[in-house]
Amino acid sequence: MPSIDIRAVAGTASTGPLDRLADWGPTPTPAGAFHLVPVQVDQDLPHIGRWMNEPAVAAFWELAGPRTLTERHLRRQLADGTHSIPCLGLLEGRPMSYWEIYRADLDPLARHYLARPHDTGIHLLIGGPAARGRGLGGLLLRAVADLVLDRRPACSRVVAEPDLRNTPSIAAFLRAGFRFCAEVDLPAKRAGLMVRDRSLRHLM
Repeated sequence: MPSIDIRAVAGTASTGPLDRLADWGPTPTPAGAFHLVPVQVDQDLPHIGRWMNEPAVAAFWELAGPRTLTERHLRRQLADGTHSIPCLGLLEGRPMSYWEIYRADLDPLARHYLARPHDTGIHLLIGGPAARGRGLGGLLLRAVADLVLDRRPACSRVVAEPDLRNTPSIAAFLRAGFRFCAEVDLPAKRAGLMVRDRSLRHLM
């Protein structure tokens, strides 16, 4: 897959409730430099739409089908006043993952657990079969969780709610230093509440 240039992104992705995520910059990982870049729909939709139609992804994201379905999902998050920022994950400049970084305390998820102010949530998919099964999920989840804690001083913990059926995802969160805290019934799934605490980040 060809490499792409890092983009400077304006608008709601660079301000608002997630502390200028667009300005966070790349972070080093054992697999190479990783950069979380807010989505530009027209440019990134071919990658993300293709990934959403891969069977391993479609089973849990439920966005398989025409790219217009994924496009609506992305544009809803990019609307003014959103609490969630969709991002492309670039490893050594190559697009290989899709992320949603969101204010969990402002999300409907907060109705299902005891949320704290500035709790920050993560959704992740690794795009392309060649990138999966290599341990990148846990490695990148740890890197992004630490990036959130470094760049969002008001955030005391990073949370996630993977589908309980998605055992590879849960295993990746555990490898990344998240704790399995509870099972929660959400409208579309039964999920595992995963938490990475600022106070425990150097121990797990």
